[in-house]
Amino acid sequence: MTGFPRYAIYFAADADSALSRFGAELLGYDAHTGNKMPFSEEPLRTAPDWRDITADPRKYGFHATLKAPMALAPGKTEAELTAACATFADRARTIPLIRPVVDSISGFIAVIPAEPVGDLQQLAADCVRDFDSFRAPLSAEDRARRKPEKLSERQRDYLDRWGYPYVMEQFRFHMTLTGRLDAERRAPILEMLRGRFAGLKLDTLAIDRIALFRQDDAKARFRIIGEWTLAPPS
Repeated sequence: MTGFPRYAIYFAADADSALSRFGAELLGYDAHTGNKMPFSEEPLRTAPDWRDITADPRKYGFHATLKAPMALAPGKTEAELTAACATFADRARTIPLIRPVVDSISGFIAVIPAEPVGDLQQLAADCVRDFDSFRAPLSAEDRARRKPEKLSERQRDYLDRWGYPYVMEQFRFHMTLTGRLDAERRAPILEMLRGRFAGLKLDTLAIDRIALFRQDDAKARFRIIGEWTLAPPS
């Protein structure tokens, strides 16, 4: 199995933003501070097993994946990865702007873009490529955990090339709020989450930052250890 610590490059909203608080309160965990958060009453009324429903996304914190979790390649250090994040962020680029909505994706519920955004696909692809030299190769066990037999041929190719199957044109931006739910359970939870999200009045969201997350061991939650604002075009 992949060694630890593991690192990931994610989009995470600013710690003081309404979106960050929205995600942390629903997941019961704030990846900015590493602190547990109390659940509010509404999710528990809708789903008494809310703690279980959110167990998987809680482990990672409220985020959208840009470069999936990885152990460091031999000879690479955390300091070098941190420096690479700063260099990446300093490179001027068009900042992706999305219209965020809450919807179902592959059976779970997440904040996703209402429509595809080319600049966002490019940002994610750049992250996959630019940070791949830091990634330790997948072990046979880690590859098997991805269930390659259930992936498409293209996704298997990406798993072997980039260590993760959902990259390039397979990438779908999502900030996960629940684990997978069957359709009957999903409907009332989706309605509740859409209602809470509407209260943020967040019509647009700039994907204008990257965060470096670290997981110390298999039982630990991911926590933010560095954040960088992306440089806009000069």
